[in-house]
Amino acid sequence: MKDVEDSRIIRNGNSLILAYDHGTEHGPVDFEPMPKSADPTHVFEVGRHDAVTAIALQKGNAEYYRQWEQEKGIEDGAPLLVKINGNSNLAKREDYYSPKQCSVKYAVEELDAEAIGYTMYAGSIHEDKMWEDFREVQEQARRYDIPVVMWSYPRGKGIQENPDYSGQKDPEVVAYGARLGLELGADMVKCKYPGTPKDWNRLEEVAGDMKTVMSGGSKRSDKAFLKDVHATIAEGANGLAVGRNIFQREDPSNLLDSLEKVIFEAETPEEALKD
Repeated sequence: MKDVEDSRIIRNGNSLILAYDHGTEHGPVDFEPMPKSADPTHVFEVGRHDAVTAIALQKGNAEYYRQWEQEKGIEDGAPLLVKINGNSNLAKREDYYSPKQCSVKYAVEELDAEAIGYTMYAGSIHEDKMWEDFREVQEQARRYDIPVVMWSYPRGKGIQENPDYSGQKDPEVVAYGARLGLELGADMVKCKYPGTPKDWNRLEEVAGDMKTVMSGGSKRSDKAFLKDVHATIAEGANGLAVGRNIFQREDPSNLLDSLEKVIFEAETPEEALKD
């Protein structure tokens, strides 16, 4: 099994994943603050920034990405992480479930993926099915020696109806989600920020040596965002998986410059913004 440290999605032990699966999960609404972000090629270009160690795309956009690279002669595009499952928010469902839209074989052999992403909704009544799906994905990825990143988002009736939990960002819920990544064989886990550095530390206490990255979430100011990223890294996190906080900006290059300094060069937000 190849060491995740040897993957191109890792740089100096950390990672900055540019996530662009929002058109599937949220629909066009996420592009309204910055209409040009609805054009995948705009985000593909953003991903060429040196700070980006991977771009996360659903199957269709991953195919488009490779076509774009070929047609434009692009040789410095971000390594491709194929998001293997997903769903829309249009359907009425009994509880959370994210079906697979792509096989690992197709992602690797046809799209030349360098990593696989999978969303896990622990706490849903469909959790057992997702565990079976993830087992298949994880074992196939091992055969190709590529890392698996788990989007670990515990939610659903098991969380909602448990009086011990305050919701999806309850520190114990987030920590449990991270631990499941370790237990089920993920190489990296993406988790919601539970609110404080102490709460993130709770996650790190149970994640072993597995890579952990913060979910970027909704757009906020550069300073506030960098502060959260820096706080998680100070507690042991390995970077960030971010979408809206990047592509909803008119010019995301300045923020990417600052994120590069915070994530890979150990600068503080103040130092990164001052440079």
